[in-house]
Amino acid sequence: MSSIEKVKQEAVNVDRLESLLVDLQNKGLRTEGLTKGGRRGGAGPTDDQAFLVQGQAVMIPTLNGPAEHSPYSLAQGSSGLMLQYEGKSLPFTFLEAVRRPKFYELSTKDGIPYNKIAVLHGADVLASTVIQSCIRWAPGKRCKFCAIGHSLEQGSTIAQKKPEQLAEVVKAAEELDGIKHITLTTGTPNETDRGALYLAECVRSIRKVSQLPIQVQCEPPNDDSLYQVLKDAGANSIGLHVESFDEEVRKKVMPSKSQISLEVYFRAFEKAVSVFGRNQVSTYVIIGLGEDLEKTVEGCRRAARLGVYPFVVPLRPLRGTELENAAPPSSDLMLEVYRRVAAVLQEENLSSANSMAGCAKCGACSALPLFEKSG
Repeated sequence: MSSIEKVKQEAVNVDRLESLLVDLQNKGLRTEGLTKGGRRGGAGPTDDQAFLVQGQAVMIPTLNGPAEHSPYSLAQGSSGLMLQYEGKSLPFTFLEAVRRPKFYELSTKDGIPYNKIAVLHGADVLASTVIQSCIRWAPGKRCKFCAIGHSLEQGSTIAQKKPEQLAEVVKAAEELDGIKHITLTTGTPNETDRGALYLAECVRSIRKVSQLPIQVQCEPPNDDSLYQVLKDAGANSIGLHVESFDEEVRKKVMPSKSQISLEVYFRAFEKAVSVFGRNQVSTYVIIGLGEDLEKTVEGCRRAARLGVYPFVVPLRPLRGTELENAAPPSSDLMLEVYRRVAAVLQEENLSSANSMAGCAKCGACSALPLFEKSG
């Protein structure tokens, strides 16, 4: 095969992998009892499981409604787990389930299992919701896609993680499982600092035992000086999650959180970038909430111009949420959004690879990093 033919074939393979991951993350996967694990409830995308697909860490829905009826399923092959579509094996497509981390087997001195304090995301990210409760978790107020209250109700976590507990788990996860970075998020405890001060306390405790990169995530605090407080505590990056760049969709889907307007978020983006730097501020953008495509792309462009990485993900209809029965976005829509946002990232010289920690760095809940590479 000539060098030109080889390049063409590699391009085809990348394009196939892009399309496959987009479709898998929309439609989910039936594991057929061949894997164990997955997480129900909690903050962020859940009802899913971590896999390696051609070396790429990917979070694939396995426990939500779409996954239950997905055309994709697993089968045991001679070389490992094979991916099937409507019962037929896809050639050369093998999945490897990310192994249960060793630190999950440990508990604190007072008997709290480590995995109730922090969990593994992707293949090498330690994540924790430091405050599991949220002032917006109430009928008529809660974000319709969020399941933060369910894991607490199920007893799979604790209401508030002590800074010293987090440090203990980080130390064990780094030594036993080789985690590469840390994500600390929080439910919103109040309308002033919005959890930023407690996040700073947690980061300071972790810095006593580890120098791994840390991302903190919260709503924009009222006091802009708290960005510097978080940075001085030892945080390397910050996530300020707008969820949608369509204000009408925000009001409908996030009746309480949408009171923080898009303009407030853009001012917060600017302040945060002035402290953490370009590519070290990110925002979560969910596709499939009924948003206007052009408003979404333009919002991503405006954020990127400020130095903010727009981390685009498909809606995951989580069990127990108000969008439990919603349909995920079409794969055609996600392909268009990913391609257009990847082009914006290239224009602004932003990349997941240059993020130090957090969702953008991990990339497992989105196919965007793959589109960056192929672009």
